[in-house]
Amino acid sequence: MTPSTHPPHLPAGVREASRPLVSVQDLSVGYGQVAVCGPATFSLTEGEVLALVGVNGAGKSTLLRTVLGLLPPLSGQVRLMGRVPDPRRASQRAAVAADLGQESFFLALTVAEHLGLVCYGHGVPDPAGTVADLLEDLELGALAGALPEELSSGQRRRLALASVLARPRTLLVLDEPEHRLDRPTRQTLVDYLVEERDCGGAVLMVSHDPEVVRGAATRTVLVGQDTREVDVAEGVRAMEEGAR
Repeated sequence: MTPSTHPPHLPAGVREASRPLVSVQDLSVGYGQVAVCGPATFSLTEGEVLALVGVNGAGKSTLLRTVLGLLPPLSGQVRLMGRVPDPRRASQRAAVAADLGQESFFLALTVAEHLGLVCYGHGVPDPAGTVADLLEDLELGALAGALPEELSSGQRRRLALASVLARPRTLLVLDEPEHRLDRPTRQTLVDYLVEERDCGGAVLMVSHDPEVVRGAATRTVLVGQDTREVDVAEGVRAMEEGAR
């Protein structure tokens, strides 16, 4: 990785002034009027990686989408950059880079062209260098000229991850970013997340991989009927016990 280009955070003048970046208070999430987990309370500031962990079906992805304003809360309060989240707001779209596992590519563009378009569209200062770094780091170099339909499931996952890492951001939001990645690429992901937090970025993610959480997270929220913040070690233990 090249620290001078990754992560390409927004300049200070573009960022929302309010801190913390994410603030959740007694937030109940679900569908209709049916809550999928216990109310959540947590916050996220710059220089932190907060992992939402728990068993399958605990409500982690629903909580993540509610924080982004993609789902309405049942009750409680959520603030994103100091405001009620609204994915249509230009400032939120500029500040938040999200990969929620819903892959969508330009089918007529190659891997390299797709990443280049993301860079140019978001005003990345050195698009060619950023694309080259991501192709190397995520082992997509040999596939730079391939079209999305020619990629395997794991290769498409790497392209989706590269796409979100290519753009400027204040907050990085990831839903199971380790999904379909091999072990070496998962370690690359951990390296990116560690650099993100060390450079003053913030990450909110859902993960089912104890090694990713152990390697990158600074805090964890255990999502379930009794949703609560726990230290990273306890969060990892709960993940490992739930996988047995």
